[in-house]
Amino acid sequence: MTENHSSPAEQAGQDAGAEQTSGRLTSQSIRSFVLRQGRMSDAQHRYLDEMMPRVGLEYRPAPVDLNQVFGREAPHIVEIGFGMGQATAQIAQVRPGDDFVGIEVHAPGVGGLCKLIQEGDIPNLRIVQHDAVEVLRDMIPEGSLAGVHIYFPDPWPKKRHHKRRLVQSPFVALIASRLQPGGYLHCATDWEEYAQQMLEVLSAEPLLANTVDSADGAPGYAPKPDYRPLTKFENRGLKLGHGVWDLVFRKVAP
Repeated sequence: MTENHSSPAEQAGQDAGAEQTSGRLTSQSIRSFVLRQGRMSDAQHRYLDEMMPRVGLEYRPAPVDLNQVFGREAPHIVEIGFGMGQATAQIAQVRPGDDFVGIEVHAPGVGGLCKLIQEGDIPNLRIVQHDAVEVLRDMIPEGSLAGVHIYFPDPWPKKRHHKRRLVQSPFVALIASRLQPGGYLHCATDWEEYAQQMLEVLSAEPLLANTVDSADGAPGYAPKPDYRPLTKFENRGLKLGHGVWDLVFRKVAP
């Protein structure tokens, strides 16, 4: 979750027209982050060093067996760009029957989530510190995920930067291919114009169907699911009259 809209778990400035090589989405055509520098506290350094050997999944260009990773058979949900990890940890705690993989490249955020996992004794959460495009493309088997979360990605508000937005057709197609039938993609943003683009892009993906229809029958925005917590940032915005838009789409049979 990228509350301040500056997490590096975002798309780099490559054209989201996304060149594809031999039918594969490449990390050269689209990336899920812009690497920004961030100061790490001593505690974040310590938890990163101590916890990642226990809860971290190392990137490798080969499918991973998440049942083996977690030691059980359970639904698997991926969160892309978890920021400092507070919402990720809370969701894992309120859904103990599901297993979660958070993807983030920002070291302070990874250290922060490591701290929350240890302090909360959260057994159903793992972390991959790597580009989400490569993780989904190379490590996650097709049709294997019960859900994907993308919360408050950087809106890149300037028009010339819209090509850097994370939620674009090639990346959504990759996500859809990794969802099992009935699996869901849940996005949230507090930037209305980005919400409109998300709705357009997700509605255009043939493997996804909106879970909500508006009064006139057109695809609409979803109520906030109970499992997604309100953050301090979001609460502050709501008190100021800012909107938040949730979108929940499900994988349909091809």
